Amino acid sequence: MRNRRKSAVGAAYAVPTAVVVTLFFLIPLGLVAVMSVDHWPLLGHATPNFPANYTDMADNTLLHQAVFFTLKYTVVITVVLFAVAFGLALLVQNPQPGVGALRTAFFLPTAVGFATASLLFLGMLSNEIGPVNPLLKDFGLIDKPVDWITGSPGTALTSTVGLVTWRFAGFNMLILLTGLQAIPTEIYEAARVDGASAWQSFRRITLPLMRPTIALVLIMMITGSLLAFDQFYIMTQGGPDNSTTSVVMVIVRQAFVKFNLGSAAAVSVAALGVLIVLNVFQLSVLRRRDS
Repeated sequence: MRNRRKSAVGAAYAVPTAVVVTLFFLIPLGLVAVMSVDHWPLLGHATPNFPANYTDMADNTLLHQAVFFTLKYTVVITVVLFAVAFGLALLVQNPQPGVGALRTAFFLPTAVGFATASLLFLGMLSNEIGPVNPLLKDFGLIDKPVDWITGSPGTALTSTVGLVTWRFAGFNMLILLTGLQAIPTEIYEAARVDGASAWQSFRRITLPLMRPTIALVLIMMITGSLLAFDQFYIMTQGGPDNSTTSVVMVIVRQAFVKFNLGSAAAVSVAALGVLIVLNVFQLSVLRRRDS
């Protein structure tokens, strides 16, 4: 009787979460799956056209360009962001005077909204009113103002990587710092007594014990990068010449510029499938190494 009562109480606690997941995840996901096999205009009746929405992706040149750019951006931002975040976490790992202020300073950009941060960088990097070009010119690093946003694909990507690194390095630093402080100090002391150098301790102790935390951070970075939208939509508008158009921007264009919701839903389902496979692969590799 007591077990039944405990089970009923447990089920009652789970009901709100189940309702939220059903309303805001499962039902929309099912609707997107249905839309992906129909010709679904913004206004008018839907008509079945499976598998046209999926096969048309093979002829979508902009989508191919967006997939290549999104993968390139994911690799670049994951390497840069992880290196900066891990470096900051190691810098403020040990308690000493001033470390608290540094941790706060590094984390503060996380409190700025992503749209606000994008507009901030847009103004700072402007070749007409932004302070970055005059500053670089004063230091002799450039001869004339550089169009950091739409001047070339390289400068547009560099500007966006700088924005995302500034915005998210503190947040990822905090997660990595939690993992670093969970490592018992006795292990480092024993290694020091055995004559291990700082590099040997980092390679033999820190990295292996940080593997679950590093895996979590990398999964979040890669998933977020593959779904990148705001930074490119606000800063570069996908330009110049669609060179910074991400996959999510293609989905938005298909849905709300071309009003082809079925095609947008098909690209969304394909992107979701890739994300599921990628995350399952990452988690399986992590679990295999832990075992």
